[in-house]
Order: sequence, then C-alpha cells, then structure tokens
Amino acid sequence: MADYPAELVRTRHLFDGSEVLIRPIRPEDAPMEQDFVQHLSADSRYRRFMSTLMELPPGKLRYLTEIDYVRHLALVAIIQRDGHEVEIGVARYVAGPSGTDCEFAIAIDDEWQGSGVAGILMLTLIDAARTRGMQRMEAFILASNDKMIKFARQLGFAVHRDPDDPGMVHAEQSL
Repeated sequence: MADYPAELVRTRHLFDGSEVLIRPIRPEDAPMEQDFVQHLSADSRYRRFMSTLMELPPGKLRYLTEIDYVRHLALVAIIQRDGHEVEIGVARYVAGPSGTDCEFAIAIDDEWQGSGVAGILMLTLIDAARTRGMQRMEAFILASNDKMIKFARQLGFAVHRDPDDPGMVHAEQSL
C-alpha cells in the first residue's frame, strides 16, 4: 500500500457556497461509508451497485475502504453536520490488469445531487488517475441512467451502447 496521498486533501465550495472536504478514503472510514450507502435511495444504490443491496457486506466494505491509493483510489466528499463528518459522495477508480487503464464509479447522496460535488470529485479523480499513470478511464453505466450518461458526456467521455448488453452503455476517455 502506498502512503496516504495527503496532496489530494482539499477544501472546495459547492454551487451554493457550502464547504466540502475532498480527501482519499481511509480504512477507518468504513462506518461512514456504510452510513453513506445506507442513506442512499434504493434507486441510487441500484444505479451505483447494480443490485438491490441495503448495506455493504463486510468484505465489500473492506474492499471499498482498504485501498492502495495507486491501483485503487477512492475520494470522498465530506461535510460537517452537528460536529460529525458526513460523507455526501464518493468517486473511485480501480486499475485494470494492464495498470494503465481504469474503471470509475461515482455515487452522490440524493440530497446533494446537482450541488456540484460530482464534478469536483470526478475532476479530482481524473487528475489523480493521470498522475498515477492511468492512460484511459472507463465506466459501464445502466442505459436507463440518463443523468449519469449526460454527466459522463459533460466530462468529455465518449459514450456508446454496449453491443453485448443493450441495458448498458460504455463511457471512455483517454487521459
């Protein structure tokens, strides 16, 4: 595991001026990550995980929080609420076998969708992936997820139907 990438810790402001902390996830964030997933609407959980899970099983929770920061990087967006850190979004990439391509995923708390946090997370993630030697980023998106498809296009990803699965679209971009 690489050292914690403190250079990725930054404070940003959302469209409404709210302050948000962007930082790499840490193993001790597991309870916060679980709360985040449980707080997502059933639709948002399905769009992110492509299943109807209600909470993350222990192994999946470890996989999502115990990362190496190079081949697997996850950035969380955090606000302060009643003196506690609350995760409102997460974006991650996982490198493929070649080590130069990666697949990304993003989830934003329903209350914070449209706030600008998704763009902040993805632009930071893309930059971090490029810095870590990734040359191509891709995602597989449910064809019914119009908001995510539009967002991927806004970020410059080429989007096309998956010829092997009409229920999916493939988004890809050279870094």
